[in-house]
Amino acid sequence: KGAQSINVRHILCEKHSKKEEALAKLRDGAKFDDVAREYSEDKARQGGALGWKTKGSLDPQFEAVAFGLEASTTGNPKYAEAKTGFGYHIIMVEGRK
Repeated sequence: KGAQSINVRHILCEKHSKKEEALAKLRDGAKFDDVAREYSEDKARQGGALGWKTKGSLDPQFEAVAFGLEASTTGNPKYAEAKTGFGYHIIMVEGRK
């Protein structure tokens, strides 16, 4: 069966154009946590880290994307996008259990 919890990071942008800039940086090889520090509007956590989250504890659209991702590192992230009421998210997962 799939993971019940994930160690997740995200980059949150209110504007689509800003999210596209952040994606371009990632595609150019920038580290996920560096891009999060520069672009994310969620300043609560450095580097976009949300920590370990269990199924059912996140926004449904965010969760559907996040739990589908395989684990990767900030230096070589596997990421995906989601749109929620908060804005545009770029999501990566560092661990699954």
